[in-house]
Amino acid sequence: MKPDVMVLYPTRPKAWAQLEAAYTLHRYDEAEDKAAFLAAHGPKCQGVVTNGHAKLSRQMVEAMPQLKVVACSSAGYEDIDVDALTDHGVKLTNTSVALCDDVADTAIMLMLAARRGLIDAHAYTVAGDWGRKGMYPLQHTLKGARLGIVGMGTIGQAIAARCSGMGMQIAYYGRREKPEIAYPYVADLTALAAESDVIVLAVAGGDATRGLMDEAALNALGPYGVLVNIARGSVVDEPAMIRALKDGRLGRAGLDVFLNEPNPDPELTALPNVTLYPHHASGTEETRDAMAQLVVDNLAAFYADQPLLTAVN
Repeated sequence: MKPDVMVLYPTRPKAWAQLEAAYTLHRYDEAEDKAAFLAAHGPKCQGVVTNGHAKLSRQMVEAMPQLKVVACSSAGYEDIDVDALTDHGVKLTNTSVALCDDVADTAIMLMLAARRGLIDAHAYTVAGDWGRKGMYPLQHTLKGARLGIVGMGTIGQAIAARCSGMGMQIAYYGRREKPEIAYPYVADLTALAAESDVIVLAVAGGDATRGLMDEAALNALGPYGVLVNIARGSVVDEPAMIRALKDGRLGRAGLDVFLNEPNPDPELTALPNVTLYPHHASGTEETRDAMAQLVVDNLAAFYADQPLLTAVN
């Protein structure tokens, strides 16, 4: 008999076909009465397929007494109660390694677009202002600029490697210093912002980082500073960021993530000094397939009694 697996969120077609061939999949995501569905099928499931935007609460974990592994198809997992999983001996896996390169590339894209005024320059050219008004205003280079990375995990390190090759000066902030990282560590985020021309946010979401980039840090980054966020919208005090962008205390922002998705604050989207991307940093066919395949491979490793490929806890 096939092992029973609970599906909180489906995955990509190629990976889904592999899951269907190997497991009996219980579609919690499609159930009308989710509590009844979980009560009926949860007790026989050792595995869960999900992503970081589907809620997995302590109560849900306790409704699956045989649960041993949760395979999450995203890097973030703020809607998953990791403490509850750990308390019940359940392992969580995610897909940071699969999406690392595309997310790091998106950070560079947003950084360059914001620092060089790409959106405004595009509109300036299309409108014919180049011919009527002359050369577009001079912008600021990245070579030699000071970059502060908030969160020096897998993605933060990939961003650092790219920016080092571009000649930027790099320092970082995180919960703790990492001795294996060669870049300078700054123990206070506001201090890092004051020393930076660009800040890139690359930390996990959730309560621990909510509002981490606060008004003091935004003010410290300053009127020529650029904030790039490829983490989660919750990491920034968004109302404070909007005020700072409006009144010139913060220069520009390049944002892939927002506090309210998929409907960002119109006050933010109307600003002329923002470059916006619709939470799509990992949004390539290749990377999404690789993320989905990691779900398949982690489940296969668990049922083969092999080490998990990308364990979180």
